[in-house]
Formats: sequence, structure tokens, C-alpha cells
Amino acid sequence: MNFPTPLIPARLIRRYKRFLADCTLEDGREVTAHCANPGSMMGLAEPGSKIWLEPNDDPKKKLKYGWRLVDHENGHFTGVDTSVPNRALRATLEARELPELAAYDTVRAEVKYGEKSRIDFLLSGPDLPDAYVEVKSVTLSRRPGLAEFPDSVTARGTKHLNELAKMVEHGHRAIMLYLVQRTDCDRFALAADIDPAYAAAFDAAHQNGVERLIYATRISPDGITVDTSRTLRTE
Repeated sequence: MNFPTPLIPARLIRRYKRFLADCTLEDGREVTAHCANPGSMMGLAEPGSKIWLEPNDDPKKKLKYGWRLVDHENGHFTGVDTSVPNRALRATLEARELPELAAYDTVRAEVKYGEKSRIDFLLSGPDLPDAYVEVKSVTLSRRPGLAEFPDSVTARGTKHLNELAKMVEHGHRAIMLYLVQRTDCDRFALAADIDPAYAAAFDAAHQNGVERLIYATRISPDGITVDTSRTLRTE
């Protein structure tokens, strides 16, 4: 998935009210960007950090910049826009490039299921059980090389796990897919100290047949793609 508009570098002044970020452009101008991330963004919102913004000229948008990347200035990046994984993954699923799900030839997004929920992707194919795929963006890293989820308490995430388990009971496949939006990690773990209820819900769902997939991404100021050749090992 390429960014529709070329990104421009900036320095973060502060992130506030979850969805707003004040930034300084290279020419010295201060602007406010939309931050499409409801999580804590632990370790990613330090003042002075180099970031990449996507400008827009859409008259319907109040903010003319969107915060897309953190540049760790060591050759590695983190994608902070939580809408990106679904867009990148949809292209991968439709191209049938994800090995575990390549047999499915129909991909539908945001399908209603469970208790007033929507599944990120519902896959179907000839002579195959439907596959319910829930996607989570992983951006937290508190130890070198280790990606963790979640970065804050997520009651919604716990609800999704319970609903995935019910889909297995009904004879479907259910997949929890963690897409790591960091290029500096090769391992994955659940952050049970941050949200023990989520970790317990995952263990229960996994024991009841919910599958887990963990994939890396390739990230640059040009775009973000799913790295189908690289899964992360778990701790």
C-alpha cells in the first residue's frame, strides 16, 4: 500500500487529546496533524521525535496533515495510523498472498457479526469453512526486538476474542491476526501486565480453536506493505 500523497518530514511537539499532534515542519512552520491512533502510543510520542506527515488538500478535512510514521532515525520506522493495516492486508488477501489464507477467493470487509460487532474480514471459498479475520495493529516495543500488544487496556479487543471463539463453535475458522507496524522487531508477546483481561481472553480463545497469525510489515515513507515472507516468533 503506497501513500496516496508523498509524506513530508516533521518534528513532534506534542500529542494531545489522543487524535491531535502539534508538529514543526522543516521550514519552521507549526501545524496540527490528525493522529489516527486511539491507543496510548507508548514510546512513540516523545517531543522532538522525527515523524512523517501526509498532507492533504481535501476541503472536507479540518486538519491538512495526517501523522503516518515515526522515524527512529536508525533505519527503522513505526507506522502509527491504525487504519493502515486493514488497507494493506486487504490487498494482500485479495492477491491471495498470505499462505495460511490463500485458498480463499472472496474477501469482504466490515461484515456484521456477533453482538453489534463487525469483523475486519470475512473470507469464503469453495468447500471451505468461512474464515473470520480480526486484525490488530501492533506498535508497542518496550524491549529491543520485542513487539507487544496491547499498549493500553482494550475492552473492545477482549470482546472481539470472545466473539471469535463463538464463530469456532459455529463451525467456522477464526483468526486473530497481529500486524506488527514496526521494522525493528522479530518477536511478539502479549502485554499481559498492561491488560491481563485481554491476555486471559486470548488464552481462552486460542484453546477453543481461535488461530493466531503474526506478520511483519515493510515500512518506508513511500508506503507500508505486509511482509508475507516474515512471521514473528512468540515469547
